[in-house]
Amino acid sequence: MDVVKNVGADRRTRESVARMLLEQGPVTAGQVADSLGLSSAAVRRHLDALLADGQATYRSAPRRGPRGRGRPAKVFLLTAAGRAQFEHTYDDLAVAALRFLSERDGEQAIRSFAERRVTDLVGRHRAAVVAATDPVARAQQLAAALTAEGYAASTEHVGSGAQLCQHHCPVSHVAAEFPQLCEAETAAFADLLGVHVQRLATIARGDAVCTTHVPRAAVTTVPTFLPTPSVPPEIPPLNRMEASE
Repeated sequence: MDVVKNVGADRRTRESVARMLLEQGPVTAGQVADSLGLSSAAVRRHLDALLADGQATYRSAPRRGPRGRGRPAKVFLLTAAGRAQFEHTYDDLAVAALRFLSERDGEQAIRSFAERRVTDLVGRHRAAVVAATDPVARAQQLAAALTAEGYAASTEHVGSGAQLCQHHCPVSHVAAEFPQLCEAETAAFADLLGVHVQRLATIARGDAVCTTHVPRAAVTTVPTFLPTPSVPPEIPPLNRMEASE
C-alpha cells in the first residue's frame, strides 16, 4: 500500500513540475524548486524524467550580467508532446469539422467562425479589461482573463510596453492548420487593448509561447458625436455714408 501511495505522490509531483513548465516556462530548476517547495535533487529527478520522455526540453538561459565561471544556467520548458498531456480538446474532430466547413463554404466561413469564437471567449471578460486605464494595465487584465479560460497567460514589462505571453493554447493543433484562429485572436486583442498589437510568436507555429507585443500608448476613444463648429457672426456690410467716410 505504501508503495502505491508513493507512486501516486511521485506522479502528482511530476505533474506539478510539468504544469509549472507549462504555465511559467522557460524556468530554471531552482525556480521550480523554490515555487513548489521541493529539493533540488527531487526537481532534477523529475526534469530528467520529463526530458527522457520527450515532454520537456532545455536551452541556455540568457545572461543578464557579467560572464561568470562555470556552465551557463539551463531553462526548461515543455515540448509539443508535453503540452499535449494538458490538451482537453477534440483536435481531430475540430480539424475535420473545419475542413468540411472550408470545403463547403470557403475560407470566409472559417474566418467568420474564428471571429465568433474569440468574440465569445473575450466577451465574457470585456468589462474587466476595458475598465483599466492604459494598454499595459489592460494587458494584465486580459492575461488574467485568458488564464481563466485555460491559456496560462502572463505579462512581462518591456521598454516599449509589455509582452502578453500565453504559455498554453488549448487549440494549438487546430490553429496550426487554420491560422485564422490566431489572426482573429490578435484582432480581438487589439480591439480590447485599444492599440495596434503585434504577434511575435505562436505555439501553433512551433514556438514555445504565444507572444504578443502591446505598445505603451494612451488608449484613444472616438467621441460618439462631433461638436458643431462655431461660425463667427456675420458682419453687416458698410452703408454708403460709412464707406465714404
